[in-house]
Amino acid sequence: MGWLDRERTIAPPGFNRWLVPPAALAVHLCIGQAYATSVYKTALVKHFDASLTEIGVIFSIAIVMLGLSAAVMGTWVDTNGPRKAMFTSALFWASGFLIGSLGIFTSQLWLVYLGYGFIGGIGLGIGYISPVSTLIKWFPDRPGLATGMAIMGFGGGALIASPVSTALLKMYDPNSGVKGWVASGDSVGKLFLTLAVIYLAYMMFGAFTIKVPADGWKPAGFDPSKVKKSVLVTTDNVSAKNAIKTKQFWLVWIVLFCNVTAGIGILEQAAPMIQDFFRQSDGVSLVSAAVAAGFVGLLSIGNMAGRFVWSSTSDITGRKRIYMVYLGVGAVLYTVLALAGSTTTALYVLLAFVIISFYGGGFATVPAYLRDLFGTFQVGAIHGRLLTAWSAAGIAGPLIVNAFLDAQGKPGQLTAVSYQPALLTMVGLLIVGFIANLMIKPVDARFHQPRQEATRSAEPAMEA
Repeated sequence: MGWLDRERTIAPPGFNRWLVPPAALAVHLCIGQAYATSVYKTALVKHFDASLTEIGVIFSIAIVMLGLSAAVMGTWVDTNGPRKAMFTSALFWASGFLIGSLGIFTSQLWLVYLGYGFIGGIGLGIGYISPVSTLIKWFPDRPGLATGMAIMGFGGGALIASPVSTALLKMYDPNSGVKGWVASGDSVGKLFLTLAVIYLAYMMFGAFTIKVPADGWKPAGFDPSKVKKSVLVTTDNVSAKNAIKTKQFWLVWIVLFCNVTAGIGILEQAAPMIQDFFRQSDGVSLVSAAVAAGFVGLLSIGNMAGRFVWSSTSDITGRKRIYMVYLGVGAVLYTVLALAGSTTTALYVLLAFVIISFYGGGFATVPAYLRDLFGTFQVGAIHGRLLTAWSAAGIAGPLIVNAFLDAQGKPGQLTAVSYQPALLTMVGLLIVGFIANLMIKPVDARFHQPRQEATRSAEPAMEA
């Protein structure tokens, strides 16, 4: 399969680098479907006669495998190039849906865990990291912009998946017009089959259109020596092996874990959450299933926009300051959401939108933060290892929310008050992350690589 090798993807002279982001987005928009699982979550609870926590495990397994596969396969992705990585990701992601659909049709929940969770999660991890380093190489003059473009598609995946999934569920379920309708398990199984085919086709498009720059390529007029520096931006380099020995790595790990756990607290429960926040005393929600699905799509816009806007802003403010915004302002907004979010739908939607934009921004900014602290030598492997924080958050976020909600009552009976303990717990996590971010200082010189060795693999330094 030599046509997948890196050598076959080297761009010819005069290639327009702006043709690369659409290839990256083709993959990230597909795997970003993970953020739209709440659209059919209630349907799976009913179909399998399971608790919210048991169904939430599906999402948790997928995120755990995302982090683990990114950590383990990071070096393989860098060595073999983005085309082979994207191709592999597409096979795993589509297979996950196929096996998951079999589990739904046969009422075997463990098959959904295996398919969408374990196998699909591997596809998530490989697909997530596959275009990031490539885009950074194409845009050394705009590092924040590059990481924003690479990762914003993952945040925007639900923008497409949510309304499409809702429409397909209605089409596949003959009872969709009934008042209080919850999609049948059969319709969710058919949805999984459809998404498998669609996502495989789009991800293959990305795999076969991606290009890498030739050795020594740089944008016209770009001078690495003129790149803006700050105190935290090192001109030295740290290996992946040494990076995990530093307190800076683990402080950033805590920062990412806290930010992601808080974001997942809303995303994983988004569709039923807005309905519960505005549920009347008679048990009827003022928000329909269609509006709830639209809310998931709106959050996807915030997630996607945050990844692009906030990461680009970090080129001006610096990474540490922008994380102070994500975590500090985020804690305040979460508090308001918990205590006053149910007063009006407009306030609820606005608070959730901004919170999720911080969540997305945290993901898009962290690769640049790592390059600031550890240099350009093996930063891809460092990034992959850091994503284990996402794995941990993928377990903690749903468990915190679902455990609190299961203790409060059954789906369809919950109200805004039911969410307060979970949301205030997220506030505490954000405060912990804020403190960890304040503690981040430049890496001690004893962890630096010898300059001659490190510069052989280094790329131009990033902006502050």
